[in-house]
Amino acid sequence: MKYRFTRWLPAIAKDSKDPNRKIALSVVGVAALGGLAFGPTAVAAPVTTTPHSGAVAAIEQATGQRAPDAADESAQTTGGTTTEPTAGKPGREELIPHGVQGAQSRVPLDDAQRANAKAIVEEAKETGVGERGAVIGVATSLQESKLYNLGHLGAYNDHDSQGLFQQRPSSGWGSPDQITDPEYASEAFFTALKNVGGWQNLPLTSAAQTVQVSAYPFAYAQWEEQAADIVSELW
Repeated sequence: MKYRFTRWLPAIAKDSKDPNRKIALSVVGVAALGGLAFGPTAVAAPVTTTPHSGAVAAIEQATGQRAPDAADESAQTTGGTTTEPTAGKPGREELIPHGVQGAQSRVPLDDAQRANAKAIVEEAKETGVGERGAVIGVATSLQESKLYNLGHLGAYNDHDSQGLFQQRPSSGWGSPDQITDPEYASEAFFTALKNVGGWQNLPLTSAAQTVQVSAYPFAYAQWEEQAADIVSELW
């Protein structure tokens, strides 16, 4: 199933020629995305600094949203603040087998973000990476785009990075139309993840960074708990 979002203002939406394909957010006049995804066979970079704020600024301007206050963040969930299993749902042992690393962040999710998260989860099932792979994928997208299918940000774009995972056509991830298709982008991410030796036994941020080769490699860790909650809800 392809997700098509029609709620965005025309000035910030980039509609595909195919009416059954995605709409990707496109923003100009905002800060650039600081993280970027290199090629699907790239090697991990050293762990360095803190998460970029450019994606947050871009998304807030595109959607008219404000950043949540600390009190808001503590109250925001994806349907629950824990990953306790319910019937037919994966539990914390499957979702966070190594425990979380560092302080955790949360953002409220709208319908577009939930639909994108669902696309990631469904591709995790299709590609065979399972619940743990889904958590890595959702956490990566939370860091890279806050689960928004971002189009090109004009002069402020981070190189040619686009989509849920900020993948780059110039690095072999696919064409702009492909990497802004949530299903294609998710499949490409999980295919690359499966090529990471022993990814199931790596901390989330190490597995994600080996695929993405971001300038902010440790930033993925902060989304592990919310990603686990999302996967638990959508699985």
